[in-house]
Amino acid sequence: MGREKIALFSGRAHPVLAAAVSAEFGIKPGNCVLETFPDGEFRVEILEEVEGRHVFIVQPTSPPAADRFLELMLMADACKRAGALRVIAVIPYFGYARQDRRAQAGEPVGARLIAELMERRIDRIVTVDLHTPSIEGFFQIPVDHLSAIPLLAEALRADLEPTSVLVAPDLGAVKMARAYSRILDLPVAYVHKTRLSGSTVQVREVVGRVEGRSPVLVDDMISTGGTLISAMKAFLDKGCLPRFTIAATHGLLVGDAVQRLASFPLSRVILTDSIEKTEFGILPVHVVSLKKTLAEAMQKLLANESRTGMLI
Repeated sequence: MGREKIALFSGRAHPVLAAAVSAEFGIKPGNCVLETFPDGEFRVEILEEVEGRHVFIVQPTSPPAADRFLELMLMADACKRAGALRVIAVIPYFGYARQDRRAQAGEPVGARLIAELMERRIDRIVTVDLHTPSIEGFFQIPVDHLSAIPLLAEALRADLEPTSVLVAPDLGAVKMARAYSRILDLPVAYVHKTRLSGSTVQVREVVGRVEGRSPVLVDDMISTGGTLISAMKAFLDKGCLPRFTIAATHGLLVGDAVQRLASFPLSRVILTDSIEKTEFGILPVHVVSLKKTLAEAMQKLLANESRTGMLI
């Protein structure tokens, strides 16, 4: 497909990643105006010709999630009204993915609501390591769910020791830990936990051998750090070696997460650039880029659908 039939725009959430993906993809980012009025309203203006073109919008819905989501929807609406053939949202980090069910009466199913709103202006979604993969079923449009595990696993190899053990800090990360295990050929341990609050969890049980081993904790995201901190405390109590490595796709690191994590003996924290964050304090952070993963997925998406006649 000719590059003249494709356009890529970036929201304000992560223009650096959007530029990197554009370079990998072989096109220049499109021109647009994104600004905030004094009263807090957003203004969007697409300055490129998009009529009859396949438009990609790169915008993680990272904090502040509501603002990022609304900006994405305004950009999609602008492109649709300007005659775009299709609008494909590239959302490296998908906010609201944790709101996949009602924990108690009176709560919304936030992920379902977001899905329904997106379907009004967006034709397809590309995302990475959803916190709750089952929310793909909330969408009536195609969702290309990519994984950063191969990328992160390769970055982990330099930190592995003969005593390394992969650890899922909660039951939700067990499947992810096993995927790492298949690539790195390491044993797996995991934690049973009970969440006490948004930032505090209580470990009930450690399953698997961690005594005398160097834990490599893997998860899809680090938000407040509460889950990882509780797991590391439990492993130290079980006699693990005081050398932790962490690998996670999304490094939100909100609140005092950096300071709390930095109090533990961390060898390295490996994250992707799904979220624009450049300050990590004294944490030994190594960032690997999703630019190639996203660009290759976009290339395959266009190539496959062109062959079926969907994009021509």
